[in-house]
Amino acid sequence: MFERLELMLSQYRKLNEDLQNPDIVANVKKVTELMKQMRALEKVVSTYLRYQEITKTIADLKELSNSEDAELAEMAALEKEEALVEQEQLVQDLKLMLIPKDPNDEKNVIVEIRGAAGGDEANIFAGDLFRMYSRYALERGWKIEVLQAVESEMGGFAQIEFMVHGDNVYSFLKYESGSHRVQRVPETEASGRIHTSTATVLVMPEADDVDVELNLDEVRIDIFCSSGPGGQSVNTTKSAVRVTHIPTGLVASCQDEKSQHENKARALKMLQTRLYDKIMQERHEKEGKERLSKIGTGDRSEKIRTYNFPQNRVTDHRIGFTIQQLDRVMEGRLDPIIEALITEDQQRILAKQE
Repeated sequence: MFERLELMLSQYRKLNEDLQNPDIVANVKKVTELMKQMRALEKVVSTYLRYQEITKTIADLKELSNSEDAELAEMAALEKEEALVEQEQLVQDLKLMLIPKDPNDEKNVIVEIRGAAGGDEANIFAGDLFRMYSRYALERGWKIEVLQAVESEMGGFAQIEFMVHGDNVYSFLKYESGSHRVQRVPETEASGRIHTSTATVLVMPEADDVDVELNLDEVRIDIFCSSGPGGQSVNTTKSAVRVTHIPTGLVASCQDEKSQHENKARALKMLQTRLYDKIMQERHEKEGKERLSKIGTGDRSEKIRTYNFPQNRVTDHRIGFTIQQLDRVMEGRLDPIIEALITEDQQRILAKQE
């Protein structure tokens, strides 16, 4: 680990020297590239420099703790214990910083939510989940863009697909794929009985041409009229677009834009992302046991979380995490759950490396 840190420190210092070079400073593109590399190294380098500093301090305090001056020796011994605690924490921080990043972490995502078991109540819950993620996105300064929505007559959505734009979106939302279960008394329930319903969530990192090339010769494009709740036509203009990837059977559609051209562009982007997601899932299946060490399978059939309204409780079954703040979670305060998932994921990776 320390060999890697020394290399990163040397690289950081070399970048800093390059940025003082007049020939390089004159090249705006090169300067931008070097500064980006420096920013990527900055946090780990500053933490490593602090580690070096505290290690030297510990050595000095160790020497002082052997002093013949009893008062000075006692004070040095106490300070040394505090410094050792900080040193240990810095080592843990550095280990986490050196964990290989998921190449998709910085990407935007396309999220699909579907009402599953439970009829109208499942669709209503799908709408609640969409609202929850929308509030969470707002908290983080992200932007939500609805791509496709099939509204339910009783409220909520039979299906909704939306894109989330922002910084490192996938790194936070990648744990949300799976079956979400709700336990509550539906508004339509006259006897007051608690029902259990489910909605499925699928989170896919936005694909680009580097990730997967979409051959348009292998895509069938169908044009149709947009529809609203219950399937009724909402306009007479054929602007909605459905695209099908013939080799895999993957389908994407979009009808929320006014023009056929915009709907086609969005549908193709969704199809490209679905194809990339399929490739990733096949890769994960090949990993076999290695995949099992990670949090969850990412499969929509996997029950990942229960939202119990009567007890104001949310439980994530993958890591055994429970929080009695369901009301806050449904308002988009997802940080405690997502932070617990990220921490557990990092600890599992560290344990495997060690």
